[in-house]
Amino acid sequence: MKDPESRTIFAGVDGCTDTELPEWYRERHGDADPVTFAEAVRDLPQAVETTVAYQNPYTDEWVETERFNALVEPSRAREQAIDEDAETDPLFHVPTDSYSIINPVDVYGPLEEVLREETIDGMPLGEVMFGKIRRYRGGGEVHMDIMFDGLEVRLPGRSEPITMGVTSGYDFFGEHAVYVEGFAQDGYCSNTMRSLTDKEVIKHVGDVRNFRSWWEELLAQVELVADDLFEFIRDAQDIDLDFSELPFTVTEFYTLLGFPDYLAERAAGDAEANAASPFEIDMWTLHSGATYALTHFFQGKEGASLDQYVRIANDILFNPEGTIERVEQAYEQELEADGDDGSQASLGGERALASIERVSDDLQEKVEQFEEREDALRERFQEAMA
Repeated sequence: MKDPESRTIFAGVDGCTDTELPEWYRERHGDADPVTFAEAVRDLPQAVETTVAYQNPYTDEWVETERFNALVEPSRAREQAIDEDAETDPLFHVPTDSYSIINPVDVYGPLEEVLREETIDGMPLGEVMFGKIRRYRGGGEVHMDIMFDGLEVRLPGRSEPITMGVTSGYDFFGEHAVYVEGFAQDGYCSNTMRSLTDKEVIKHVGDVRNFRSWWEELLAQVELVADDLFEFIRDAQDIDLDFSELPFTVTEFYTLLGFPDYLAERAAGDAEANAASPFEIDMWTLHSGATYALTHFFQGKEGASLDQYVRIANDILFNPEGTIERVEQAYEQELEADGDDGSQASLGGERALASIERVSDDLQEKVEQFEEREDALRERFQEAMA
């Protein structure tokens, strides 16, 4: 992803907690000097409304208008009033009059209350929380990972856990006021797993909902995912793709799914390196390769441009049948686009498709347990949100 303008590492909800970063996280952020979550949130830029005017080109006079209001950062506006050469522009955005400002404390203040009260293994979540905040566009766009030490999945043979949490963010530019979704980070390789729950989004228009109950519902969803994620991973480890029998390479597998070449190459390299055999790779390892490429080499922005590839990566783990179907359709389209170069080429294409279909047929025995687990998880989500 594009480098943020600044990062903040936090641990513990406030000054009443004595929280340290988990060892695996501290090793990867050796220079980190964590602050509390409450301190980090209150250090984020905020927005206030101020009147907008336009210049009459015939009189050179500035005329105020109530149709729009500028969003500015108040402390930066004060600094500019004192020093005309101030480096940071206080202006974020000039929206229409239907825009609703949601500042970070409006959203994450209620979360602090929930974290003090909700527990995991008898420990308040506020005492085991940690993560990172990333700022873009002068602090007008913010993304953060919030994780909970102990809310985790542990795989056999690994000392580092997959730690669960949420990724959340907001901006002042009219795209979304607030979003949040389930998230996990694999301590073994620092890969991030996003969109583990449906993304909840609140727009800049309309009434602001009760954020306290919102956070309670969302954290309940994340705990449900933690209960089931191990089972999904274990099932995916039992589904192998034998690339010696398939008409494409591991890199081409990812490009057929829709990854750009530079990500497909990185994903394939990681999957092949972590598989017992570079020719026979299970779906969990293929998923891990995809998250490795997205975590460490994605060149776009956080948000919609990243989300489309996250969905593809997650399908490898949670929807293996759909993944193979997508690969088969993309391969068939490539054959059609190349055209027939004679009966021999046509026969080769048919054999190639047949080999993919055999993989799909072999999956049928395992698909039902994936679907049953996903249906049960969705049902529990609905109960948690009710």
